[in-house]
Amino acid sequence: MHVEDRMSDPSSDRIEPPYGEIWEQLRDGEIVPFLGAGASLGERADDAHFDGNHPAFLPSGSELSEWLAKFVNFPEKPATDLAKVASFYQVQTSRDRLMKHLRRIFEADFAHTKVHQLLADVPKPMLIITTNYDDLIERAFRERDRPYHLVTHPESDDLAGSVLWWKPGAKEPEAWAPADLPLYVDDVSVVYKMHGTILKAPFDTKWQSFVITEEDYVQFLSRMTQKGGAIPASFMLHLRNSALLFLGYGLNDWNFRVMLDKLRRPVFQRDEETTDGDKQLPVTRANQKPTWAIQRHPSRLEWRLWQARDVAIFDVDLAAFADGVRQWMNP
Repeated sequence: MHVEDRMSDPSSDRIEPPYGEIWEQLRDGEIVPFLGAGASLGERADDAHFDGNHPAFLPSGSELSEWLAKFVNFPEKPATDLAKVASFYQVQTSRDRLMKHLRRIFEADFAHTKVHQLLADVPKPMLIITTNYDDLIERAFRERDRPYHLVTHPESDDLAGSVLWWKPGAKEPEAWAPADLPLYVDDVSVVYKMHGTILKAPFDTKWQSFVITEEDYVQFLSRMTQKGGAIPASFMLHLRNSALLFLGYGLNDWNFRVMLDKLRRPVFQRDEETTDGDKQLPVTRANQKPTWAIQRHPSRLEWRLWQARDVAIFDVDLAAFADGVRQWMNP
């Protein structure tokens, strides 16, 4: 990629994220954070090299893709399309072999980042959505003795179309249809792992799952468009009445763009002044919730794609972003 393709938007030198406003909405439970791969990379050096044999930190999507590609002589270069490489790996070997490689990497206890620490320190319960497989956000909550609900999707064909729900402290999950899941963000935070998760003690590892191959993504996105959907209905209601904060996401992956468009489609909000629970009002400019994206070194294409979706994007390091918000938390 040419250097000019990675240049920041000219306005980024003059505009910082609205740290104070983001903090107040986090404090009041009015934001849904989305954690992408960048949120788990931590404060690693820019020239750090991922080694899957002796991982010192979690890989980016392209690093994981290139690592898997080596084992099956993936025929295309560069081998940075993780979904395509994972599909090829599974065809050349097996699903079990692919899962074994993923467990080898994600079962390690890497340090959680300033972003995870920040979210775990927010006093108001919130819905946190992540497409990451690691357990960094859960461990940040556990280390602070803060309870949380865990929701993800099963690997088993017998439970296809369901979600798995671990209540705080539970070692075994309950299986629910997404439309029927009776879970709302009330007194306890919810961690929704949209693309599956690694599971370690105290959880039973048989429930871990990964949406990683092209076929996995097609199946998941297909369920999103079906009646009942893939995302729990209670979460969709919460999403449509909250500001969205994307942390460490890029828009290069088509599957994420499809998901984002699904979440950002025209929505309706409940009329709080009426006693008719079914009456809804269309979103207007006056009540439209903001959407922010924090991404380090987005490409020009990504700037265009975010802006086309009315998302305010800021070229800021995630650790610096977390520090900026925390200054408002502890003035």
